[in-house]
Amino acid sequence: MATKEKTNSEEPTVLLRPENANKKYEALFLEIDSGQIKLPMFQREFVWDKEQSAKLIDSILKGYPIGTFIFWKTRDALRSVKDIGNHTLPETPKGDYAQYILDGQQRITSLYAIRKGIRISKDGKEINYRDIYVNLDYDPLNDEQIVTSQKEDGKVYVSVHELLTRKMGELFRQVGADKADLVEEYKTKLTTYDFATITIKDYPIDIACDVFSRINTGGKPLTLFEIMVAMTYDEAKGFDLALRYDELLNGSDEVDKSLAKAKFDTVPAATVLQAVAAITTDSIRGKDILKIRRDKFIANWKPMVSSMFTAVDFIRTKLHVPVSQLLPYASLLVPFTYFFHKNGNKRPTEIQAKLLKQFFYWVGLNWRYSGSTETKIAEDLKKMNSIIKEKSPKYSADELSVSAEDIAETWFSAGNSNVKAILCLFASQKPRNLDDDSDVILDNSNLKIASSRNYHHFFPKAYVNKYFKGFEPNMVANITLIDAASNNKIRAKAPSFYVDEFKGSNSKLNSSLKSHLIGSPQNFGILDDDYDKFLSKRSAAIADALNEALNPEF
Repeated sequence: MATKEKTNSEEPTVLLRPENANKKYEALFLEIDSGQIKLPMFQREFVWDKEQSAKLIDSILKGYPIGTFIFWKTRDALRSVKDIGNHTLPETPKGDYAQYILDGQQRITSLYAIRKGIRISKDGKEINYRDIYVNLDYDPLNDEQIVTSQKEDGKVYVSVHELLTRKMGELFRQVGADKADLVEEYKTKLTTYDFATITIKDYPIDIACDVFSRINTGGKPLTLFEIMVAMTYDEAKGFDLALRYDELLNGSDEVDKSLAKAKFDTVPAATVLQAVAAITTDSIRGKDILKIRRDKFIANWKPMVSSMFTAVDFIRTKLHVPVSQLLPYASLLVPFTYFFHKNGNKRPTEIQAKLLKQFFYWVGLNWRYSGSTETKIAEDLKKMNSIIKEKSPKYSADELSVSAEDIAETWFSAGNSNVKAILCLFASQKPRNLDDDSDVILDNSNLKIASSRNYHHFFPKAYVNKYFKGFEPNMVANITLIDAASNNKIRAKAPSFYVDEFKGSNSKLNSSLKSHLIGSPQNFGILDDDYDKFLSKRSAAIADALNEALNPEF
């Protein structure tokens, strides 16, 4: 009996009962070779080695079950694998049904690779699937497998590829009369083995992908991005989401602009999907992303890209956050992209800019997206609509206040969103290197972990551990952003020593210190190497700057 489900347009679709059938080896081979059976590209690449493939053939020869293959039969054009190793797979004839493998890709690809004698390069080595053999001297008491990828001296073997492709007369002459009956038995077992298959026909793509996700319990789960890569592929329009995402990150021969050039290349694929969904449906829930029609998604891709670059430009030039690694959450780009899309990619007014800055620091300092992210971003899209109208979104009073005591008690962790918001504040001051007043150059690769080269403990850790027993050196108020070269000059020296040392090479030292929210060396306890006083003074300076961002004057 048929059941009813909802399609993307919310109209009922009749889902036909899955069809159960058995297929022979030759039938599988012919259907792949005619373009009817396809490997969808949201599947994993072919990763089975020769030994795994040998065990599969071994199971078949022993009559063991090897699992059921599940196909999705549809006329929808799905992004699919074009090549297996040195072999190009045929296209499906236009207008014909294709059967996409939802479960059993590695097994079917192994069977096909052996049948075709395919060569695959993996980890710098070539794997030749002709080199899988049937041991014609198999002894069940001493040998584990009939089929192997390694030959032993003194035994007679026949290639599985040859067993499947050569005529019986040729095989008999090759192995000798005493092995002829055994060769015929093995060839018959392979060619007449019943492969169990289930076919679901004309299911909507989102339901077919849901079927795949439910049955693909072994190994790495299918991601939403991988599903959307398959769902949005359109050969006629030249749209391939995987390639477009890579182009967004790294550019291409045709597209010079990229997030990598803007130093925002750590933006994950999920954030990009959410940005498309935000401007398309005002929602970023996974189930709503799956409901976006292919043509609608493709139509909104370029507008999303344009608005995301505008958002990145604003964050870099107006909030002075130069690299994506400092963002409290990569998903902050979603509401910002939404804002600029709805605002026509125009430069924000003075009021809008202040409200966007307030929102940015509010999200980070309050761990806004550390849980229930989809719901909270949906709420924050409404805040963006208020900001477009130059109206302040509603926040609770305690969310817009930071105390010096809170800062003083905050440990430094490069992965903590609250700390990252403070690091964004540091970056926004356009910090200068202490040794020569040059610009501090920040890089994503140098900001990933707390021990990275751009992070410097103003009172070096070794110094604090030696002279301030019971004090913790790894506090955010003790962190400054400087270049690796400047960091190497300081090492474990006392602050009074290296600051005095830098006076000779930096005539603007006091100005350089101010760019790190550090006042005069005397007032901040630097001349006396007073770590406790330094933490207190700098925590107050950080809190004042954050409160100014959280409570803008209009």
